[in-house]
Amino acid sequence: MGHSTRINKIAFLGDYLPRKCGIATFTKDLRCSVAEAFPGIQCPVVPVNDISGGYPYPPEVRFEIDEQDLPSYGRAADFLNITGVDVVCAQHEFGIFGGPSGGHVVALLRELRMPIVTTLHTILRDPNPDQRRVMRDLIRISTRLVVMGKRGAAFLTDVYQAPSHKIDIIPHGIPDMPFADPNYFKDEFGVAGKQVILTFGLLSPNKGIEFALRALAGIIGAFPNAFYIVLGQTHPNLLREEGEAYRVGLELLAKELGVHKHVAFFNRFVELDELMRFIGAADIYLTPYLTEAQITSGTLAYAFGTGNAVVSTPYWHAAELLTDGRGKLVPFRDPGAIAGATMELLSDEPQRHSMRKKAYQLGRGMIWSRVATQYMEVFDRARQDHSFIGRRLSPIKSLDEQPGQLPDIKLDHLFRMTDSTGIFQHASFTVPNFAEGYCTDDNARALVLAVMLQKQGFGSPRLGALAATYAAFLSHAFDRGSRRFRNFMGFDRHWLEDVGSEDCHGHALWALGLCVAQAGQGGFQMMAADLFERALPPAEEFTSPRAWAFALIGIDEYLSRLGGDRRVAQFRESLTDKLMRCYEASASDDWRWFEDVVSYANAKLPHALILSGRCAKNATMLKVGLDALRWLVAIQTSVTGSFRPIGSNGFYRRGMERALFDQQPIEAQATVSCCAEAFLATGDATWAAEARRAFEWFLGRNDIGLALYDPTTGGCRDGLHVDRLSQNQGAESTVAFLLALAEMRTLQSNLSCLKEPPSQ
Repeated sequence: MGHSTRINKIAFLGDYLPRKCGIATFTKDLRCSVAEAFPGIQCPVVPVNDISGGYPYPPEVRFEIDEQDLPSYGRAADFLNITGVDVVCAQHEFGIFGGPSGGHVVALLRELRMPIVTTLHTILRDPNPDQRRVMRDLIRISTRLVVMGKRGAAFLTDVYQAPSHKIDIIPHGIPDMPFADPNYFKDEFGVAGKQVILTFGLLSPNKGIEFALRALAGIIGAFPNAFYIVLGQTHPNLLREEGEAYRVGLELLAKELGVHKHVAFFNRFVELDELMRFIGAADIYLTPYLTEAQITSGTLAYAFGTGNAVVSTPYWHAAELLTDGRGKLVPFRDPGAIAGATMELLSDEPQRHSMRKKAYQLGRGMIWSRVATQYMEVFDRARQDHSFIGRRLSPIKSLDEQPGQLPDIKLDHLFRMTDSTGIFQHASFTVPNFAEGYCTDDNARALVLAVMLQKQGFGSPRLGALAATYAAFLSHAFDRGSRRFRNFMGFDRHWLEDVGSEDCHGHALWALGLCVAQAGQGGFQMMAADLFERALPPAEEFTSPRAWAFALIGIDEYLSRLGGDRRVAQFRESLTDKLMRCYEASASDDWRWFEDVVSYANAKLPHALILSGRCAKNATMLKVGLDALRWLVAIQTSVTGSFRPIGSNGFYRRGMERALFDQQPIEAQATVSCCAEAFLATGDATWAAEARRAFEWFLGRNDIGLALYDPTTGGCRDGLHVDRLSQNQGAESTVAFLLALAEMRTLQSNLSCLKEPPSQ
């Protein structure tokens, strides 16, 4: 099964062993099954404690909740949010959480920023008002809901109006046991040669054991070797409130009925291996529960799925599971019916074994390894469905809602990410990641940003110092022997390679050309011109269309200041010719593109032709650039009308499905820049609208409705995934947003000039 490789951590919320309850056992089994089936995924556990001091949990338990302490639920939400959890798998039963009808858990789930898959162990047909409120909150907040049978799904839709598309049916998991003869296990428990009837689980009055004891009085008359095992300790809550009064009452009843020599009470909570041997020793499994209101029974699932013949009262789970000859159903509180069904099976061995075989065969789909796979499919589906985090983030209005307004330029994160050497490549959340060092690509883009903002008159005294730092990095990156830029530098200021990528070289030429065109007079401009002249010739030998495009944008900037430089103009002719030939070789009616793949920084390719075609007055070149941009915009617009860049998780290859995620900020910035250039070249306001559409992707007008721009830091998150945002704010993404914002400011100014009436 191919699950999403991006799920790295699943947190399991609910009771957990060694706490003694059915939910604790389920959570443990599910967590361990997922961890075993998908060993690359971390599976931490957040349990709920019903006693002071908690329990001696195993190492996977990372955070504990005090059942009745509401603030501890908030702390648990904080823990899950900041520790990189991709999915929360919550177990719900009203009695395991604090507050009215267990409502404290809603406060926790409401604050989570990741998809939530909630397994519902209890679904009431006639809830009281508090129970109904809690269930409706759970349904609303959960990304997906897991139930263990069709009846549970029907209750959710009919009683609680849950949307059916959120509901998944996964059976209760069971251990994988061989189909064995019960006689193989009987010696261990001293019941060799006896016909064993078994009931197991935490003991409480709603289990109906007294009716089974009364039935036993009739059974042993016909089958004197019949023996009833009642396995399980008294429920901890009942034990705290009443002690062992219920168990003692059952033992007294057995004596009163004269069946005490045919009954054994095993008063302990057994581990899985021993439990499976008890189940293996049983000829018949009996559940004489008193009411129908039990949508799930783990004990029934275990006994049935491992191949027991079952006699049960018709509570909801049993009524659904034991149809079609897979078990026998008897009325509630009816010892005679229990005795009759049990004796029929004991006397009819072929029927009993046929029933066992049917149960075991169905149980193959219930073993934990298969259940774990089904849960992983649901976790993947939850990530695709997830849009819950959007309600947590401060909304940023679209430009349609606030016409004429753009976010303020805030450089706090840019300053934070830059030291005396240059801008760091990556961040861990909002903190610079020293371990990843620096790169020329990012310092070149940051230099473009600094110079562009200086031209716009942005009043920050630190901006000039930043520009000098980034320019110094480029100068140091250039190897005058090879005439190539190195790209990656460690935090210790040692280069990690001798020659950088062609794209890195193109980025540097773009920044240097802009410095020549825009920087003030003096040594800064002279340094940039000297470096540009030395670095330009190698670009003619490059094979990367993007490197040509970056270089062409730098050439255009250079020639806007030094238009008489014939040599640089010749380089422009050579590189535009290369780009045009790429397009002619690749493009078709349905694929108007330069290559057989649409990958990254895509809009820079048509941008270079639109820019060069406009400045060189080459109509053919301009038309090709506009046609390619028009096609690119069309394939990057979602059905809802929002900008949807090509995903970096596979890109878009000719003849194949395009990758929708992970979406990168550099794509939005490149599209803003190219569409702004198309507007300048044509005067067509449609291109200004497309630039705005791409820019609003940063502000939350995107596939999952979440803003990548963080107004509290001035940074930008690194990417948009299928269900969430990357929470890291690295250099490329932050500079991409700030560049797009600067370009939108220029575009808005140009639009305003067009709208002004002519002077009289």
